[in-house]
Amino acid sequence: MKARYRYRFYPTSQQQQSLAQLFGCVRVVWNDALAICKQSDKKPSSTDLQKIVITQAKNTEERAWLGDVSCVPLQQSVADLDIAFKNFFNSCKGKRKGRKVGYPKFKKRTNSQSARFRVGGFSLKGRGVYLAKIGIVKPIWSRELPSEPSSVTVIKDCANRYFLSFVVEVQPVQVEAKNPSIGIDLGIKTFAVMSNGEKAESPSYRKLDRKVRKLQRKLARQPKDSKRRNTTRIKIAKFHNRIADTRKDFLHKLSTKIVNENQVIVLEDLNVSGMVKNRKLSRAISQQGWYEFRTLCEAKSEKHGREFQVISRWEPTSQVCSDCGFKWGKIDLSIRSVLCLNCNTEQDRDENAARNIEKVGMGNRHDSKCTQRRSKTTSVASVCEA
Repeated sequence: MKARYRYRFYPTSQQQQSLAQLFGCVRVVWNDALAICKQSDKKPSSTDLQKIVITQAKNTEERAWLGDVSCVPLQQSVADLDIAFKNFFNSCKGKRKGRKVGYPKFKKRTNSQSARFRVGGFSLKGRGVYLAKIGIVKPIWSRELPSEPSSVTVIKDCANRYFLSFVVEVQPVQVEAKNPSIGIDLGIKTFAVMSNGEKAESPSYRKLDRKVRKLQRKLARQPKDSKRRNTTRIKIAKFHNRIADTRKDFLHKLSTKIVNENQVIVLEDLNVSGMVKNRKLSRAISQQGWYEFRTLCEAKSEKHGREFQVISRWEPTSQVCSDCGFKWGKIDLSIRSVLCLNCNTEQDRDENAARNIEKVGMGNRHDSKCTQRRSKTTSVASVCEA
């Protein structure tokens, strides 16, 4: 299986100028090829686009500077555009799973920039990496590469940070699991509640989010294309990166722990796109990173030989007692603890849902659908009244 290994590096001032020129050429080639596709009745092939926007364009005065950079990232940019169109067409026809992919867009100078080098455009030189017509850059090797990389992508994010992303081949790791299975219920206040009773609290993003809002209001008052506006934009990007890095570190550590300790991991298929439409909870839901956590668990399960399952979102995991299977129906979100009057057991809402998720994933489902509501189930706060 393939994996990505990303490392940060600090280029010299001369290398920064060369990389800026490379990013600009890659962006121009992408935009020129996309403009031709929009004007054409039928999409040209990737080979024809390369001849028009690279080979023929180099012979003109307007695009003569394309010859100052390596042709490998330019060709890869056209190939990436062809893949973007294929994903868009497959998504429209229903051949691609997941959310619908939109039409390819033009690249902007203020967005994150990237350029991909295939084999022949880069090579490993000891502790450095040689990039064609750029020179040798020295990344910070936080870990060793497991195998020879097939490609490397040079990335510059909105906060002016530089990264090298290698695509390598990794071998599955077989490690014995401590527990046979686990069910995980995702939430906002408590990020994850496990069926074994463990809870994982997500880090707080309030302070950083408050600073982002303040800077965004300042950015709205500043005139466009001004130096101060550009400075504020970079500050906002740095705070966003701090939030993203904090969240990614938390999700990686939690997913690694869960995959290492359990043989079967069961999650619930959440309708995140629908939940985000709630304007009161949209920001809090977006900051949690539920889909990213699901992706990490699925990828690491494949690497370590684990079984990853996702149950349907329509399973009434919060409406059924995990002990006796009695279905008490929908309860308000403000009720966090429930007393089942059928078995007289006090159930925590999230822990009960996590145990039901594990049972549904493992096939040990209660016959709760056939159970009729003979009595009323109340919250623990109104037990005395009951």
